[in-house]
Amino acid sequence: MPIVQHPFDFAIGPVNLTGFGLAMMAAFGMAHYVAQEVLAQRGDDPDVMNDVTFAALVGTIIGAKVYYAVLQGSVSALWSRGGFVFWGGFIGAVALCAIVIRWKRMKFLRIADGAAVGIAAGYAIGRTGCWAVGDDYGRVWDGWLAVSFPRGLPPTTVQVMNDLYGANLPATLAPTDIVGVYPTQLLEVLLGLAMFAALWRLRRHAHAPGWLFGMYCLMAGVERFIVEFFRAKSDMVGPLTSAQVVALGVTLAGALLVTWRNTGVPIPARAR
Repeated sequence: MPIVQHPFDFAIGPVNLTGFGLAMMAAFGMAHYVAQEVLAQRGDDPDVMNDVTFAALVGTIIGAKVYYAVLQGSVSALWSRGGFVFWGGFIGAVALCAIVIRWKRMKFLRIADGAAVGIAAGYAIGRTGCWAVGDDYGRVWDGWLAVSFPRGLPPTTVQVMNDLYGANLPATLAPTDIVGVYPTQLLEVLLGLAMFAALWRLRRHAHAPGWLFGMYCLMAGVERFIVEFFRAKSDMVGPLTSAQVVALGVTLAGALLVTWRNTGVPIPARAR
């Protein structure tokens, strides 16, 4: 029998709080804190993150919704409650942050190095929110760690898994039966923590600014490409999902950035 997950939500007076909302607040808070720590250790001004984090928040919301609307092929999807797609949010955040950093007359790649470590930490926390609301789960699975989401977004019923994700479950199962799936949210939490640990260890790298951001892009692209093989998805582009196509692009960009910035420039003395 699969593990049964129920949404985490509660109310404080008239205010309804969900696990996803709380996780997002914690994710941006942690990303902000970690990025400031790394920038300070590398001899950069950590206060720039006050504006950059706000830009990242706005860019994430706009980019995620636009990406989702494109996937759905509907402008009305912009106003739906769901649809916060990570890659869209990442692209939107990077674009808006680059504008803000340029406006403040600072070097984007220097700030991006600190932000990269923070993004990895925030990503790991943010994925707990997907688990909390039963979103972004995996394909049908009956393994010993399989999880069912009877109140997920959408619930993991036979009908949903067949109609939306092409599961081709046996006709002997009732459409309303709940099935187990891969808990890909928790897999991404673990991989996010692994990325954070690696980037934190590399935070005092002796390469040119931007090398660490390239490492993040390289690892994040590979991580997402692999996880997508276990995700329940319907947005296919040939044999790959749309997220895998973007992941390949991010991985390539990361590899090019790591190669380009691998110049052995010493880090500031006070950051050692």
